[in-house]
Formats: sequence, structure tokens, C-alpha cells
Amino acid sequence: MYIIVGLGNPKTEYKNTRHNVGFDVIDMLSDKHGIPMDIKKHRAVCGKGMIEGEKVVLAQPQTFMNLSGLSVLELVHYYKIDPARELIIIYDDIDLSPGQIRIRKQGSAGGHNGMKSIIGGLNTMDFLRIRVGVGDKPKQYDLADYVLGHFTKEEREVVDEAIIRASEAVRLILTEGADAAMNLYNRKQEKDREQEQDDQ
Repeated sequence: MYIIVGLGNPKTEYKNTRHNVGFDVIDMLSDKHGIPMDIKKHRAVCGKGMIEGEKVVLAQPQTFMNLSGLSVLELVHYYKIDPARELIIIYDDIDLSPGQIRIRKQGSAGGHNGMKSIIGGLNTMDFLRIRVGVGDKPKQYDLADYVLGHFTKEEREVVDEAIIRASEAVRLILTEGADAAMNLYNRKQEKDREQEQDDQ
């Protein structure tokens, strides 16, 4: 069984903001694989179903971002999973350009408060994560205002494509493993950047 958690903030005013792309990926997985998000438990909105023959729990913590670890810890304990092998966290990253995704098996929080909470709750950095780029904030912006703000029309288009890629990356992780997903999605973006540089 896999627990797949997308990070974000509850309440309608945060819908479609930069900080909620993790929720957006869970919505995409729910739609694509017919998994209704109809369970309110473990401080989250959850859905149970199957993706490519694997049992999954999709979850959107309702604790607000800074306390995401409370929900994730409850989920991990309740389902008795090994975070290193059966937990996937999906979240926004300002260090990646809008539209990029990056898959990692472990690592620090990188300044992301939701990830700080999860790492602190689980007492480990060893769990799979998919980072979805939202772009760095302009110098004049406050970070909180920026991540809680909405994308421009152009940004939204490329981020929507990244949300699709992130959902496809989840499917590949479940069927072929994390290394296969990293090889495909991380290397593809490195090649794309090299091509952009060559074109300039």
C-alpha cells in the first residue's frame, strides 16, 4: 500500500494558489483513477482506491500547511506503512521554475514549512517526494504573500502541465519504481534546459 499526500491549505480562498499544487496533483490522481475523496479522517480528506493494481490512499491534510506532519504521522501509524518505501509527498517548490518537477528519495525540507513539519513528525528525511516548481518570488514580494498568491495565466498553463506530469510520475513510481521515475522526469528536464541554452 502507498500513501500519497499532496500538501496545501484547506478553505476555498487558497484553491489554485502556488502553495496548493500538491492538492491539485491529488485532485488529478482522484479524477484519472476514479478514486473519490470522500473520507474525512486522520486530519485529512482522503480517498482509497487502486492505481495500476496497487492499493493507495490519497490524502489532502486539513491542518494547514505548517502542521502537515500531524496528519501524515496519523496516516503512517494507522496504515502501518514504511515511509521510506510507501509514502509519497507532493508539494510546491520555489527553487524550481514553474512547470518543472523533481523527484527525490530523501532530503531536507529546503525551507518548506509543510516538509519541516512532516520531517519533524516522522523523525526521518527518508521518504519519496515530488516537488512541483512554482518559481522564485520577485524581490519585492513577501514569501508568504507570494506562495499564497495565484499564478499568472501563463504560469498556470505550464503548472497545469506539470501537475499532469507529476500524476504520471506517481503512476510510474508505483509500477516501475522511484529510480525509473527519476530517470525519466529528472533527466528529461535537464535535457530540456540544455536544449533551451543551445537555442539562445
